[in-house]
Amino acid sequence: MIDLTGEEDEVFDTNAFEGGFNAGEDDEVFDGEDEEPDQQSLAMFEGDTSTLYPEQRRCLHALLKHRYISAERYPEHWAVLLADPALIRSRLNELFLELEVDRDYQIAFKRQAANETGETLPSLLRDASHTKEETIVMAFLRQRFFAQRQEGEDVVFVDRQALLDEVSDQRPEHSTHRAMDRKRAEKALDSLRASGVLLKTADPERFRISPIIEVLLPIEKLRALWTWLMIQNGTEPPVPDDPDETAHDDQLDLQFDLEEK
Repeated sequence: MIDLTGEEDEVFDTNAFEGGFNAGEDDEVFDGEDEEPDQQSLAMFEGDTSTLYPEQRRCLHALLKHRYISAERYPEHWAVLLADPALIRSRLNELFLELEVDRDYQIAFKRQAANETGETLPSLLRDASHTKEETIVMAFLRQRFFAQRQEGEDVVFVDRQALLDEVSDQRPEHSTHRAMDRKRAEKALDSLRASGVLLKTADPERFRISPIIEVLLPIEKLRALWTWLMIQNGTEPPVPDDPDETAHDDQLDLQFDLEEK
């Protein structure tokens, strides 16, 4: 196994007093201008002291709950995020998290913050260990996504059987438990679909590859990943022309933030 790391605002109606009132000539009249919003107008439950609007809080909640949000899957949250990313980023920073926004792919996700001094910061994220089958599928998806995008495809699809075949092709020669291997491969696809890497289509036997795969698995990590897979299968990995090219891959850091399945 390998470690791969709006609702409308409530409106306070100043005229909603029973019986109303009449302002005398010398009485001060409150017209709602030049005053900060009533704190109670933002409260969503008793004792609520948050200064965020409901839609901002829902956006923050979605970022914390899911592996990522996108303009396609969560259009309301995406619009709120783009309206004031600094505010959402600040709230995440309070939890030792960083906000990553990719406007090209229209996705956003959180990362564990890192201290430049090397000090370990508290973490709310759990490290997800992916099975070998999940690792094989993710590497295949990354390569296919990159190749199809290079050919001008905006949306990249992949068949379930193609993924199962890829896992089968990577099976060591000494493996004889075909039924068990097939079950593990099917489970890997279910796991990646649940975490948003594979997106459902009208055809249950066909998936769309989420752009998150390219953001979370860049080329340098993909190279290290394939090297790891070859070693696991007893195959000698190729020696790079530049030794420094993989010097930073002594420890394979493929941590993804999995919060919801």
